[in-house]
Parts: sequence; C-alpha cells; structure tokens
Amino acid sequence: MIKSMTGYGKAERTGVDGRTLIVEIRSVNHRYGEISIRLPRHCYPFEQEVKKTVAERLKRGKIEVSILEERSGGGTMAPVLNLTLARGYLEAFRTLKEELSLEGEPTLPLIAAQRDVFVMREEVAGEEELQELLMATVRHAVSVHEEMRKREGVALLEDFLARRGVLTRLMEEIHKRAPAVVAEHAVRLRERLRQLLGDTTLDEARMHQEVALMADRSDISEEIVRFMSHLQQFDEALTCGEPVGRKMDFLLQEMNREVNTIGSKANDTLLASLVVELKAELEKIREQVQNIE
Repeated sequence: MIKSMTGYGKAERTGVDGRTLIVEIRSVNHRYGEISIRLPRHCYPFEQEVKKTVAERLKRGKIEVSILEERSGGGTMAPVLNLTLARGYLEAFRTLKEELSLEGEPTLPLIAAQRDVFVMREEVAGEEELQELLMATVRHAVSVHEEMRKREGVALLEDFLARRGVLTRLMEEIHKRAPAVVAEHAVRLRERLRQLLGDTTLDEARMHQEVALMADRSDISEEIVRFMSHLQQFDEALTCGEPVGRKMDFLLQEMNREVNTIGSKANDTLLASLVVELKAELEKIREQVQNIE
C-alpha cells in the first residue's frame, strides 16, 4: 500500500504524577527523511530514542515532532521531612531549656509542629517513568499520523489507477496508428514524385527503398514496448509495501523519455496530438508522486 508523505498525528497521555505529555507530528513531502524535534528540557535525554521511533515508521518527508508538557496539579501529595531544620529546632529548644532552667525535654509533637519541618509536596515521576510515558505517547502519535498517511495514499492510488487507464488507452491508439502513418507517407511520397517526374517512369525499386528507410526512421515499436514495461513496473510499485516514491518518480521520467522519442519520430498530426495528451497525463501523475513516501 502506498502512503502519502503528508500527515498529522496527535496523542496525549497523563502520568500518575498529574503530568500530561502532548505529542504532535506534522509532515510534508521531502526528497529524504528529515526529522526535527522540539521537547521540554528535562526530556532531552530521550531525544534520540524519539527520533529513532519516528524514523522506523515514517521513512520519508519533512517531519516535525512537537512535545509539550502540562501539569494539572492533580498528582499525589506526600509529606517531606526537613531533617536539618528539625535538628535545628531540637537544639534550639535544648538551649532554651538550659538558659532558662526549664524542666522536661522537647517532644516529638513539639518539634513536628514547627513551621516547615514537614511540607507537602507533589510526587514527581522518576526518569524511568517519564521515559515510559513519553515513548508510549510518541508511539501513539506516530500510529495516528501513519493512519492519515495511509488514507491519503488510498486517495492517491485511486487517482493513479484512473490515470493509468488513460495512459494505456493513449498508447494503444498510438500503437494502432503507427502502421497507417507509414502507409500514408508512402502514398504521399508516390504522389509527390509523380508530380515532380511528370511522364518519366517511376523507379519502383528506389521508391520501395525510400519507403523502407522512412519506415525504419519512424519505427516506434521499441519505444512502445519499453513504455509498457515501465508502466507494468509502475503497477507493481503501487502494491508494494515498501516506500516507492523515488522509484515511481524514476519510472515516470523513463516513460516521459520514451514518449518524447515517439514524438520526435512520429511525423504525423494525430500521433503528435496523442503524444501531447500522454505527456500531460504523465506530468499530472508525477506531481502526485512527489507526495508519495
């Protein structure tokens, strides 16, 4: 199945700490595969893994990956002990006791009740959890993006098949017309010679020789065979599971080359008209092929 290089995919996931990662992937046609990534600073260690994951699925195109982070504040809260501060309070109370000759020892409730000994902080996922969340979101975004490429590819395939039928019809008309061109040229040549020679006897042997030379110079059978061979390879590429955009572009160049040769050989108005139609269809197909992965 052919795939377009144009696509868009978005995915978002929320971790246990309330962190939400949003991954957006956009792509347009490009000769090669070019991936650019924007991501939060604390995700920098995973940039190469993100690029590798995208490149494994999206082979060609100018691909932009954007990773954003949002915090909902809905993560789990947990108390955090400031042990240094608690020791400071304990020493301060003991000093106060000695200086003022007070009874008793500082108790746990007394120390715990002091400001900032215990603070509530939101639990934040560690590096491993962040990596797992990030890569799962990236893979989901790539899948969504790839599905859009496939849908675009189906539309392109329908267009290719329709235009492929036009190419076949035009080449069949050229194939049928070619022998008649030689015969008509022979008739015109014979009539022209009769006008020029008047009552002089026409050398039939020389006449047949000229017609044979003309037929050889205008023979387009090889070009037709090569064109149809390239067209068959083009058909095979349409059903190939691998990226075939560059191969299809090359085949179209070769088909266009054969059509140009036919046009230069064919000294006939109808053939010239058919060649123009062929070239127009090939150009339309080539414009579409530029967006094939």
